[in-house]
Amino acid sequence: MSERHPIIAITGSSGAGTTSVTRTFQNIFRREQLSAAVVEGDSFHRYDRMEMRQRLAEAEQDGDKHFSHFGAENNLFVELEQMFRDYADSGRGRCRKYLHDPVEAAPYGQEPGTFTPWEDLPQDTDLLFYEGLHGAVVTPEVNVARHPDLLIGVVPVINLEWIQKIWRDKNMRGYSAEAVTDTILRRMPDYVNYICPQFSQTHVNFQRVPVVDTSNPFIARDIPTADESICVIRFRNPKGIDFPYLLNMIHNSSMSRANTIVVPGGKMELAMQMIFTPFIWRMMERRKHAIGAL
Repeated sequence: MSERHPIIAITGSSGAGTTSVTRTFQNIFRREQLSAAVVEGDSFHRYDRMEMRQRLAEAEQDGDKHFSHFGAENNLFVELEQMFRDYADSGRGRCRKYLHDPVEAAPYGQEPGTFTPWEDLPQDTDLLFYEGLHGAVVTPEVNVARHPDLLIGVVPVINLEWIQKIWRDKNMRGYSAEAVTDTILRRMPDYVNYICPQFSQTHVNFQRVPVVDTSNPFIARDIPTADESICVIRFRNPKGIDFPYLLNMIHNSSMSRANTIVVPGGKMELAMQMIFTPFIWRMMERRKHAIGAL
């Protein structure tokens, strides 16, 4: 953690909805006129798309049925922690981009599914913002979770997470339902061992819970809408959280535990704005004082 060079990390599995959280923070940064070094977690995968397919085929030939993007062997955890450490120490670090599709790849003149070269993060930024799979990962070799000043988990209930992934991969990436199901099953051990434990490290978790039937996610035709969901917001340490203010400002909200507030699904982004804007104010005030004390 660093007062001069703070870090915000959003962690959640593939298809969990971290993109909407990122959009909320982008709005806050723009409104507060803050410059953020933005890092996508996919840039710390070990292999590009073609290499990953080759490694997967080799793993299957060797009888490994659980080879996935979630695990340690297919990610650069050491480099990710080093980037966090470097930024916290000096406001600098190195990163690259993973080009998901032709639109992202076109400006670089590269093929989709490849990485751009490693390069320095932008200089003189106010904070670092990470969004990806492993912002709070802890293994015997690394402890990424100790570096961010604010760690946020985005965690749909598992059936909803699967529905979102199946819909996205079928409709936006052209995969068959069978292929997506195989991916879900293959990832499950790494999901249990590397993704789930992170949500015990996060400072705040947002868990979207549908209020419609999702009992068989593999036949669902639509993703439950925000209005068909509630959002459970759990604070690891509720000290300083003004729950009466949140309950008053967010219609139809309630508290289910002393550290947990429940809001309508359509109010999740509003809740994020109300919760995190004051936090960022305090973060920037501490940064100002720390820089002034040099």
